[in-house]
Amino acid sequence: MDARDLGRSVKWVTSFRTVGAARVLRSVRSAWRNRRLDAAGLPRPGAERARVPGVAVGARPLPGGGVIRFARSELLVRVAAGGAVFCGWDGAGPQPSYALAGAVPEADERVLLEPDTDGGWRVVSERLLVAVSRYGAVEVRTPGGVVLRREQPPRWWEPVDPSDAAEGGPRWVQRAEVPPDARYFGLGGRSAGPRLRDGVYRLWNSDPGGSFLPGDDPLYVTMPVQLVVADAGTHLVFHDNSFDGRVSLWEGEEGEGSGHDRPGRAEIRMEGGPLRYWVLVGTPARVLRTWAGLTGGAALPPAWALGHHHARWGFGSAEEVRRVVAGYRERGLPLSAVHLDIDHYRGHRVFTVDRERFADLPGLAGELRESGVRLVSIVDPAVKVEPGLAAYDGGLAVDAFVRDPRGEPVRGEVWSGESVYPDFTDPRVREWWGGLYAERLAQGFAGFWHDMNEPVSFSAFGDQSLPRSARHALEGRGGDHREAHNVYGLLMTRAGYEGLRALRPRERPFVFSRSGWAGMQRYGGTWSGDVATGWPGLRASLALVLGLGLCGVPYSGPDVGGFTGSPSPELYLRWFQLGSYLPLFRTHSAISAGRREPWEFGPEVLEHVGAALRERQRLLPYWMTLAQLALRTGAPYVRPVWWRAPEDRALRDCEDAFLLGDALLVAPVLEQGADRRAVRLPRGRWYDTATERAYEGPGQMLLDAPLSRIPVLVRAGSVLPVAGPDGTVALEVWAPAPGRTGGGVLIGEDGVVVRFTARWREQAVRVEQEGAEEVAYPVRLRG
Repeated sequence: MDARDLGRSVKWVTSFRTVGAARVLRSVRSAWRNRRLDAAGLPRPGAERARVPGVAVGARPLPGGGVIRFARSELLVRVAAGGAVFCGWDGAGPQPSYALAGAVPEADERVLLEPDTDGGWRVVSERLLVAVSRYGAVEVRTPGGVVLRREQPPRWWEPVDPSDAAEGGPRWVQRAEVPPDARYFGLGGRSAGPRLRDGVYRLWNSDPGGSFLPGDDPLYVTMPVQLVVADAGTHLVFHDNSFDGRVSLWEGEEGEGSGHDRPGRAEIRMEGGPLRYWVLVGTPARVLRTWAGLTGGAALPPAWALGHHHARWGFGSAEEVRRVVAGYRERGLPLSAVHLDIDHYRGHRVFTVDRERFADLPGLAGELRESGVRLVSIVDPAVKVEPGLAAYDGGLAVDAFVRDPRGEPVRGEVWSGESVYPDFTDPRVREWWGGLYAERLAQGFAGFWHDMNEPVSFSAFGDQSLPRSARHALEGRGGDHREAHNVYGLLMTRAGYEGLRALRPRERPFVFSRSGWAGMQRYGGTWSGDVATGWPGLRASLALVLGLGLCGVPYSGPDVGGFTGSPSPELYLRWFQLGSYLPLFRTHSAISAGRREPWEFGPEVLEHVGAALRERQRLLPYWMTLAQLALRTGAPYVRPVWWRAPEDRALRDCEDAFLLGDALLVAPVLEQGADRRAVRLPRGRWYDTATERAYEGPGQMLLDAPLSRIPVLVRAGSVLPVAGPDGTVALEVWAPAPGRTGGGVLIGEDGVVVRFTARWREQAVRVEQEGAEEVAYPVRLRG
């Protein structure tokens, strides 16, 4: 038992009075059961020997590149028509893959494979050059020859006795070098980001247990996706492998004079699975566009999902929900949705209703919808072992549940008690599960949040998940939980999304999931999970949203106020102000935590919260435009301040502000007691939206941040689509700098694109429109 297991055991022992002795004892039994299953069902480690590729012995051209043969391995290099580079060792191809959307991109027929110096080979394309050395090092270079990334020859550890070979292949390691000025981002949702410092980051989706703070790792969404930003250029590397692994990062250092630089280094170690990866090169916008082309565009949320959501674990009854909604209405506070947690289920059983506390859920949902408020349901994957329960009996009938090596359904421990787990790697099971959402729709729910789908099984020690020896279908290939674990949440969300599309084909599904993997944006978004209440948790909230956006997941947000504890009025307000500029804008808390209704924090906080809510409502046309752009271009709603200027090193290190789309720069207050804060501006003219004062970037400015607001700046020349007083779309135009032009775009729910250009003409700012049928939008000039 390691230190982490010991800490978890102490936590469980001290929680006897919180969750009950019976559940704690069942978690101990579950942990021992998993350990016994893995001891019997996984191959025992034996003697190993290392293997490297050896010397290059030849090559075979193929469309887009070719196969380079080495003495003890082979490497496929293939450049797609859009410029993405695929590298696969030992026969690994792009498919099968849970990350990719649809067919593999066509090869670039113009690419050449030709001999390089010293016995190596190179693949030459219009946008980049891939050089493979004689011993298997792989360099990705710009057309001008600048090295963006150098992968050293990989190393595999294989059993001496072939009978000891593990399912999924041998473990392996690959090391890389990047320019000394490079900064790392990505790897999914990391609480210590968005810039990833020197350290080791695990690739294993995990519930941290209780709550988390900056530095706690891993969390719920891990991805082998690194975005590397340097003076030489930006690139993304994705190792398409869902096994457990670790990524170690070291930033480089520039020395004085030529030859004294220390490059940045990255190392990825995987416990099995194929050694294959994609490299995408270009500006940040181009890289994310190409990434979306590979893994799919982000699901477009319904318009109401871009408003404010209120959630709580602990709504005691339908009457309490009505009281909360009435509280918003009576105070004139906009509200789009209310979320019901597991306590609305009968004994926490999924796809049930507690009829004593929620006697008429369809009636409640209809009543709320009449006032513009939707009802959202939590959905957990685990199904209680209970004959007579519809989900359990139905799952048994279609052989839906994950089995252990003996052929018995794997049992785990969750809130409802002893439970079994659907195998979402089986298409039949996904179809069955998707059909279960008919019950939720009949109850009046309009959206769904998936929880506990890492997946979680309460365990006093070891992983809080299924045994690694558990068997999965993996689309008919067969395999164990080591390969299926990280994609479990992704495939649960796919099952829910596709089921909802089949049940309600004329409606856009709204699904967001605590866990997921590369490509999860195709089916919905995510949220922070159980972030700890406190100023460090507030900072972690922003890090997670920025990091996930750079991995292609644009729709996410935190539990405003934190999941645990009771925030001070100041902390709650600052968290609320930040949340109002993040895609998923939701207050939420644990059953043991303090209330999160705005009126619980005093009249001053209520006044300022109201202002934040009204501004969110006013910007809804801009939010829908950003959602449409995320679908079409892969650009996240929330972007780092270096998005358009990755060469600006000072901006690369800025982690406490962000761009909302192309027009707005948001600088949240992340420190207690602060009423002013420094804001680093990208190049160009920026206006403070509160005072309309102009500032010139690049540079750092000190701006007022009273309790009533956080600094929000707008780029000069921006044309912002906003909601007018009557709810129709209006244009807010911020004057371009003299001699400059500006612009903006509007894309509504119907997908129609309208582009605007703002320019000085005859000593006045004029707005020109193109794209759709001419509409006379009201215009307000500012700045």
